[in-house]
Amino acid sequence: MNPSLRSAALALLTAPVFAAAPVPLSIGPAFYGDPPDETHPWGIHDRNRPQPPRVVAGTPSLPGQPGRPPADAIVLFDGSASALANWESDGKEGGPTKWIVRDGALECVPKSGYIRSKARFGDCQLHVEWAAPREVKGNSQGRGNSGIFLMGLVEVQVLDNHESPTYADGFANSVYGTNPPLANPLHPPGEFQQVDIIFRRPVYRDGRVVDPGYLTVFCNGVLVQDHTPLEGQGGHMRRTKPGPFPESGPLKLQDHGNPVRFRNIWYRPLPPRSSEGGTDGALTPAATTAKRRATAADLRSDAEQRQGTERLLRLAESLVYESEPAATKRVEELATTYTIGLKGLPSTELESRKGEILGVLRAFRYLIKHGKLAAGSAPQRELERIERAQAWEEKKK
Repeated sequence: MNPSLRSAALALLTAPVFAAAPVPLSIGPAFYGDPPDETHPWGIHDRNRPQPPRVVAGTPSLPGQPGRPPADAIVLFDGSASALANWESDGKEGGPTKWIVRDGALECVPKSGYIRSKARFGDCQLHVEWAAPREVKGNSQGRGNSGIFLMGLVEVQVLDNHESPTYADGFANSVYGTNPPLANPLHPPGEFQQVDIIFRRPVYRDGRVVDPGYLTVFCNGVLVQDHTPLEGQGGHMRRTKPGPFPESGPLKLQDHGNPVRFRNIWYRPLPPRSSEGGTDGALTPAATTAKRRATAADLRSDAEQRQGTERLLRLAESLVYESEPAATKRVEELATTYTIGLKGLPSTELESRKGEILGVLRAFRYLIKHGKLAAGSAPQRELERIERAQAWEEKKK
């Protein structure tokens, strides 16, 4: 063997390993599931796919005690008088609301008008608890009526329908004027109802719908709106038509002439959908290509911070996302140097490095199978020769 090649091989294998941006082994192996494709930038069981952010969960509400919101929630009303500062009158000029805080609840003052949050937001997980007056007055739409208006546009109905009927698309938890609830899980008047809403606004591009938008609603733990498509803003007496929404808007609470109370109001912004630049789910081919290139570039950069077999494998991993010619050539060079370093090693030393050697061979086979490397290269042949000579092929079955 050429002494300089032998020295280079030994240097490659014995150099210290630098752990820059390492992938924890517990995440899983590389070269494992199906690779990315034309509309999915991540492979199946892809260890490079971003990990979900850690969120400390809240606590459930009890009849006499609101629960604690999740740690990342943006709280709009926490029961304190100072939380009124998060709200304003829904008039043109805004200004202080005339609603009051009583016993830890935000209470509508009849004929004072709607209120709206100063915060503006779009897609969200929203939590609201409301209670109709304990003293029952009126019937149908005149009994404990209010409304939760997402972005100030789409109303999820608030109404005391406990043993009190009304028209179906105006029932409590209806998408008002559009879709009745799937069930009526309301507690008696005076008790707080817990409403959890997943809201996705309509997305339009160049005047054409990309995503119509949806509402999913749970009331007291019961599903009442199941991924209901939005049909415009909804409204009273008139059918609305689908159309684009702004990117954000306030949360509005309705004054319908009843002293309905609210507590524990918070929301969590949702990550963008694939139609808005998110990277989960099926993307457009152009968006997929851009994300795959960015991931490959990150892996190539990470590979340069590593040494030895880790550099080879990390660079090879970048080819799963992008068959970049310079990276492909460098993988072949590193693999050649690596296999040269294996030649002449005694069987016992090869056995001690079995996992490492088979890992490199597995990477080659994966990349060949998925068209990222050509079959029959010298490194592949040498690795397969070692596998046969060590009888690893038989032992792995």
